[in-house]
Amino acid sequence: MTDATLTLPEELLVLALDPARGKPHCRVRFLEYGIAGAALAELELQGRIAEEHGRVVVVNPLDPPDALLAVFLRSLPPPGKGGFLSSRTSARRWVRQAGRRAGGLYLDALVERGVLRRETRRFLGLLPYHRHPAGPASPAEQVWQGFDESRAAGHPDRRGRLLAALAAAVELPAVVRGGDRRTRAAARALVREEWPAQAVHRNVRQDRAARAGGGGSGGGDGGGSGDGD
Repeated sequence: MTDATLTLPEELLVLALDPARGKPHCRVRFLEYGIAGAALAELELQGRIAEEHGRVVVVNPLDPPDALLAVFLRSLPPPGKGGFLSSRTSARRWVRQAGRRAGGLYLDALVERGVLRRETRRFLGLLPYHRHPAGPASPAEQVWQGFDESRAAGHPDRRGRLLAALAAAVELPAVVRGGDRRTRAAARALVREEWPAQAVHRNVRQDRAARAGGGGSGGGDGGGSGDGD
């Protein structure tokens, strides 16, 4: 089981950050997509949204208790407003558009709670950037233990499956390269089975394709929706 005091976006962040160095184990942009997808996954687990043919539908517009989840729920079209399609949004497009904001908000929240620390450094002594090592209230050890136990048991609960699928979608090395071939294949299968992870992975693939092609507004750590849905 995973740490019940953390939401899925927070758990994914804890898994993705090196607790000593504070550096993500995957590309920053991929992690931002993952955090946005994890917010959708958490909202679905709480009965706030559903997915229909790749689109997100709000089924309970009342704010959840968690303040950040309430922010992202309010960013989705409310139910029954303006016709069938206008009350739904592409999951892939929403993940791409919300990723950078989601990453920043959840990092700030975990720093404020002492789960992470923020260290400001300078590239070549000039350009500032941040690292986020584990803070005094970090549950990183418990989160990883719970993740490994869930994986060993075949992820018997939906929450564990969603976290594993999201970790695979952002290409965390411990998930996509760790373990034996069967374990890695199971992680890839989870991405296909869980729609929030699939929305994340489609953006990851789009960025990889853009980089391989030598450009594009959706490549690298850049922004833009890049989505025709």
